[in-house]
Amino acid sequence: MRLINLVVVIALVCAAAYVYKIKFDSTVQAERVARLRTEIRRERESVAALKAEWSQLDNPTRIQGLANRHLTLVPMDATQIESFDKLPDRPPAPVAPASTDPIGAMLDDNQPTGSIAPAPATPAAVPPAR
Repeated sequence: MRLINLVVVIALVCAAAYVYKIKFDSTVQAERVARLRTEIRRERESVAALKAEWSQLDNPTRIQGLANRHLTLVPMDATQIESFDKLPDRPPAPVAPASTDPIGAMLDDNQPTGSIAPAPATPAAVPPAR
């Protein structure tokens, strides 16, 4: 009988220690959660402050004032706009000088030299463009 009482007392002490450990761990986790919530709130407040500062810096009237103060811009005249048909023609493509190198001339003509086999002309599987 005494042995059963001793086993039950030891089991109760172990159960109490385990319950205390669980309570202590949950208290530590609750403190961690509170600390993280405070940090999240602080970060949200700083993001809100940065968004407010960005909207102030991105204000078009402020940018216009800075442009007027620091740049010497003048309004564009309607006479400055022309149509494409009044643009000058493109200059002709430059002509390559005649080469005296026969091997270089063969390479420039895209002729196979026999040392490299031509690549097969099978199309590769390409995913469709979006």
